[in-house]
Amino acid sequence: MITYRGFTKVYDGRAVVDRLSLTVPAGAVVALLGPNGSGKTTTIKAAAGLIRPDAGTVQIGAGQQPATDARARQTCSFLPQRVSFPDALTGREVVEFYRRLRGAPRDAAARVLKFASLNGASAKPVSTYSGGMVQRLGLAVATIAATDVLLLDEPTAALDPDGLCAFYGLIEERRRTGAATFFSSHQLGDIERLADRVAVIVGGKLVAELSERDIAARLADRGVMRVRLQARGTGLLERVRQHSSKALWLGDELIVPGAAAMRPAVLDVIRSAGGTITGLTASEGRLDEFYRDLVGGVS
Repeated sequence: MITYRGFTKVYDGRAVVDRLSLTVPAGAVVALLGPNGSGKTTTIKAAAGLIRPDAGTVQIGAGQQPATDARARQTCSFLPQRVSFPDALTGREVVEFYRRLRGAPRDAAARVLKFASLNGASAKPVSTYSGGMVQRLGLAVATIAATDVLLLDEPTAALDPDGLCAFYGLIEERRRTGAATFFSSHQLGDIERLADRVAVIVGGKLVAELSERDIAARLADRGVMRVRLQARGTGLLERVRQHSSKALWLGDELIVPGAAAMRPAVLDVIRSAGGTITGLTASEGRLDEFYRDLVGGVS
């Protein structure tokens, strides 16, 4: 549905996106992750046809048309990072305006207003809305047309818990119908919950592309088991280190880093050594720590 081939964009002599190649297939939910200024917004705007490549190509839709082609814009909807609407219009008037602009059926307005859940304020001027309500209205506008591709730049930044639940439901529905969703976010919880794949961009360059399974495996490798023992057994640490080389004692606890699959073997070693376990906890790796390590390793 979206294909970047060597996409490059230069501003003031600096490549803000440098030879990016990435594919977002039909039915996929792909997240774009990276620090501020890494080129995420430029990348998404290019798919929306708002930025022309200085090198490479960006194609979109089933027909893989250039994203800057007017026909390509009929296949996608875009929510920018900062959304605004005329203050004097009501939420309902904003939705109706965009419904007509996109040629959506009449019942689409009622559908997206229900999704936006503006707390009974759809007949009130936008000037009275909170930031979260404006963000919900933006999502409603972005989804009023049934497009093959949905492009979202930081879509959950101002959403409250109810708005997040509605947003998660929207993305799951798009996945079921085979539509593609490409979004950027700093909210790692959104990425863990929604994304099939994560593309990590740093300094305008794609530094990693990970599937949901890849992420789960890498986080599992970063887990930690803590075993509290009645007493330290002689030679126990050396035997445990045959399974987890970074194992160590911390007081009366044996700290065992590593994948969950390794833990039963470690517990067998402890029991066979006559150790008495008085406490046991385990935690898996966290995406934020993995992300910091990944980005920190790129100069």
